[in-house]
Order: sequence, then structure tokens, then C-alpha cells
Amino acid sequence: MKSLWKQFDRLVVFDTETTGIEFGKDTIIELGAVSLENGEETGSMDRLVRLPEGRSLPPFITNLTGITDEQLQAEGVEPEAAAGDFCALLEGAERPLLVAYNAQFDLNFLFWFLRPFGLVDVLKKPRFLDALTVYRDRRDYPHKLCNAIEAYGLTDAVNSHRAVDDARATVQLLEAMAAERDDLAQYIDLFGTHPKYGLSGRKISSVTYRPQPYQRTVPLYELI
Repeated sequence: MKSLWKQFDRLVVFDTETTGIEFGKDTIIELGAVSLENGEETGSMDRLVRLPEGRSLPPFITNLTGITDEQLQAEGVEPEAAAGDFCALLEGAERPLLVAYNAQFDLNFLFWFLRPFGLVDVLKKPRFLDALTVYRDRRDYPHKLCNAIEAYGLTDAVNSHRAVDDARATVQLLEAMAAERDDLAQYIDLFGTHPKYGLSGRKISSVTYRPQPYQRTVPLYELI
């Protein structure tokens, strides 16, 4: 990933597990992240997050992730503690890059997660990379993380729907895509949107959005 390391001194690759898909209504139940410098892992976090009193997990989320209400109560931390742990991974970085697979989803949830604690300013310094946008330019539909893992033969990567596992799988995917064609820097702050349904969630002011067709002709960064 030479093109990225020329621009950034730290990559933080993260993933969220949530109670659903509605930003501002659903909430993060697990936050996992891995920080890298010069291609080496320098830190990580993986926190289960307790739900507000009186709320419980939808059954389909438990079926998807394996996370239960009892587990959140016994092993989870309060949201503010998880938010602080995440912010700590960005401390001291002069040129940070935040990366996720389907970053539009995770960044929207992260914003709402950090907001009650006055921590959203931590998102002003980093630039953003969506690994899903890159993968859509490389392979045919379907475009789930598990499909990308299979397409690149990443036998050590796991799409377990647990946050830190999926973050580490995204790191391996980035490395594989860079080895194939190291144009990842061209996708900084450039997110592809569904050609039919458009943007999901709120716009991020620093991000350029472009419809990303399924028929790959030229990379998204060459489309006007």
C-alpha cells in the first residue's frame, strides 16, 4: 500500500456492529478497530457496548452476530468508554486515514455514537477511504465483505460479523487490492453510491459522492 503510506502516517481500520440500519435511531453494540503505521499493527480495540436501559437486541442481530443481551450486560462497557478507546487510536497522528468496508454506514453510526460525548471533532482531521467502493471497481456483484474475502482467496480473513475480525479482514483486503493495483490513494474521500437508490445516510461534507455503476468500464475516480 505504498500509495497510502506516502500520504498518511496512521491508518485506523474500523468496523461497527449495530442494532439495525437506521442512523440516529439504532445504535452501536460493538466497535472494533486496528491501527497501523508503516504497514505494521500498532494498536487495536474491540469493545462490546451496553444498550440503554430498557432496550434489547432484535433477534436477527443476535442471529447474525452471535451477540446476546446477556453478553452485552456482562462484558459490555458504557458507550463513553468505548468512544474514548476509539479516539485514543487516533491520538498523535498527524496525517490519519480512517478506513472501513462500507464506510458511509460506519461513519454515520460513528458520528452519532461520538456526538453525545463531544468527541465528533476527532473526525475532522482524518481523511476517509471506503474499501467497498474500491472493491466494486474490481469485481462483479455481489459485493459483501465475505465475497471480497473469497474473491481474493484470503484464507486467514474472517467475516464473522464481529467488529475487530471484520476490521482485520478489511486490512487484508486492502493489502490484496493494493498488490493487484495500487491506486487506493485515488479513492481517498471518494465514495461510490448505489446507481439506483443513491446515498444512504447523511452526506459527509469532506466526501465526494458519485453513482457507481455495476458495469465496470473505468475506475470511479475517472468518471466525471
